Amino acid sequence: MAEPLIYQQQGDRAVLTLNRPERRNALSPDLVDALLDGLRRADADAPARVVVITGSGDRAFCAGGDLGGGMMAQGVVPAHEARGRFAELFRVLRDMSKPVIARVQGDALGGGLGLACGCDLVVASDDARFGTPEIRLGLFPWVILATILRNVPRKAALELILTGDKISAAQAASIGLVNRVVPRADLDDATDALCASISRHSPAILRLGRRGFYAMSELPLDGALEYANAMLTLNTLAEDAMEGVSAFLGKREPEWKGR
Repeated sequence: MAEPLIYQQQGDRAVLTLNRPERRNALSPDLVDALLDGLRRADADAPARVVVITGSGDRAFCAGGDLGGGMMAQGVVPAHEARGRFAELFRVLRDMSKPVIARVQGDALGGGLGLACGCDLVVASDDARFGTPEIRLGLFPWVILATILRNVPRKAALELILTGDKISAAQAASIGLVNRVVPRADLDDATDALCASISRHSPAILRLGRRGFYAMSELPLDGALEYANAMLTLNTLAEDAMEGVSAFLGKREPEWKGR
């Protein structure tokens, strides 16, 4: 059988491809475990400045949890533990030291929409569709709700969840779920351009700033301001910050050391 996830190191990025096209890249327990391993590998992959998650085939980025492939394991305890691994996926995404981009073609439904929400940025083809169809199966999208609420305004989120309807990539962009929508033929170029725009910056400051962004988003205003002040002091002491200022004053390109 083919590996459920393909890992590729491509220059300045690590590309993780969900590799179950016959199941529309649905999230089986094996695929969730492989994705967890792949993300941890990418985080430790020194040459990779950016991580890209995508799906194989043309039909779907990810069609959600694989209800027929083991996600609904027999027995309460195995099923609960399998779902716990899925929840762990969003913790790992949050704690990554590198920006993560979802390259979405086709459908991103249920857990697939949650996976896209768990990434920092989303680039989608104009024929992509997004939705949470769980309600039609008598289920509620409990785990991915945590990521949806952090990406989509309340009323837009409730409409998605309560109706189970699919929305277009353009509609997803209008509610802040997607950053860029392009024709499918331009999807690779748009993803490459976004990766290049990010990877040209200091990896040390990207790491510091990304983690700070998520930490501050959970803090009340006073706590966020105190945290920001402390992090700014740390940032100014970084070797790359000194190099960036020196390069600016010298009208040259910075040479990042990653520290």
